[in-house]
Amino acid sequence: MAKVMLRESDGKLYFYFAKKDMEETIETLEFDTEENWGGECELSNGERWWIQPGPKKLPKEEVCKKLAD
Repeated sequence: MAKVMLRESDGKLYFYFAKKDMEETIETLEFDTEENWGGECELSNGERWWIQPGPKKLPKEEVCKKLAD
C-alpha cells in the first residue's frame, strides 16, 4: 500500500507517488464516472494499481495498492 496524490490537469489524470518521486498519467481506469471513480488502473509506465472506488473529487491523496508492473 502506498500513499499517492491523484490530480487532473488539461484533461489528463496524474498519479504521483512521492516516495519514489514518480509521476505517471493514468491510461485506463476501471470505473470512470463522477459518482463511481477508481478501481484497477494502468499507468503510462505499465504498472497496474488499485484505487478505492468512490466519488471523483480531485485532487486528492489516496492509499493505493500496486497490483503489477
